Amino acid sequence: MSNDSSVAASLCEARGGAWIRRRSHVTHRATVTVLAAALCLLFMAADWKTAQPGWHYEFPRDHGPHREFKTEWWYFTGNLFDSEGHRFGYELTFFRHGIQPADKRDPNVSRFIVDDLKFAHFAITDVSGKTFRFQQKMSRGAFGEAGFGDATRLAFIDDWSLTATGDREWAITATSDSGAIRLQLRFAKDPVIHGENGVSVKAAGGASASHYYSIPRLETSGELTLFGKTRPVQGDTWFDHEWSSSQLGRGEIGWDWLCLQFDDGAELMLYRMRLETGEVEPSSSGTWIEADGTALHLRAPEFKMTPTEIWKSKASRGRYPIEWRVEVPGKGISLTVKPVLEDQELKLGPITYWEGAVDATASRAGKTVRGRGYLELTGYAGQLNEALRNSR
Repeated sequence: MSNDSSVAASLCEARGGAWIRRRSHVTHRATVTVLAAALCLLFMAADWKTAQPGWHYEFPRDHGPHREFKTEWWYFTGNLFDSEGHRFGYELTFFRHGIQPADKRDPNVSRFIVDDLKFAHFAITDVSGKTFRFQQKMSRGAFGEAGFGDATRLAFIDDWSLTATGDREWAITATSDSGAIRLQLRFAKDPVIHGENGVSVKAAGGASASHYYSIPRLETSGELTLFGKTRPVQGDTWFDHEWSSSQLGRGEIGWDWLCLQFDDGAELMLYRMRLETGEVEPSSSGTWIEADGTALHLRAPEFKMTPTEIWKSKASRGRYPIEWRVEVPGKGISLTVKPVLEDQELKLGPITYWEGAVDATASRAGKTVRGRGYLELTGYAGQLNEALRNSR
């Protein structure tokens, strides 16, 4: 490591410590780029690998970290039920934000020099109780308390962890001030690759892209604790894993992202990037997944998302389109999406956005099909910081 980069890393480490000593109720993918950029990107420049067409996905290898890329996350959302039929939504996300590419790291420098910033976010939606709780953890991982790809642990911070317990089985745990989960996840479907030719494009020209796959359905069982009461739960989980080094395109002010699991065994993921002009970025896309696991890439003209109901936050004054009509003509499907709870807003100070559990009612080939999932809405409560342009 050069003298200049050592100084920069030390600055990053010192500033990082100030953030890490704080514990706040903030969450999710948008956060990692804000905090990491504020900590380090102004102080260190590095060469990172970019997402290019032709990536050959290999599992279980690609469940692990990709340290040659700058930003990466392992993201779980699920809908769970207890024995009395009470429903809970949950989110658990682990972030890695690189400061030094793997090939530039010096194994002989101090352990306090940060190569990766580690973040984790955990949220529970109690549908019956009409409450939404969320919390964040951050760590340098200098003493092995946080990291990625450590033996069977794919990601961990303190007692929050993602662990491979078998070829097609994982376990996740997290504990917050108000709740906890201890869940076992079994692959009900194989990984599904999003995009075309191994990349998911985010903006015109193809320079902004990521490698992105999902396990669209994991059969889930275990325990959920909320306000001191522990109960057995079961349901379904959606898993995303994405890694990238590129920025989003100019003029993009936010995105709308949706994942749904239908009771006939099919799934749907859509994202649309919104432009300052009010139009949708033509590179927006999605994936339709049949019950047998067959996946169909959806280009922007092949689906339509239309907001039908706006919710205004009293806290941020943001106006969020929390209800939608979605059409996928090529699959003969039309559906409505509604949240299980209006206020699932994450208030992060300068950055605020909405993400939460939703229900869907679909008409397909003349039959009614129901589904559950998660919806993410960014850029509605003030403009996104430049540092955020690393997601979706």
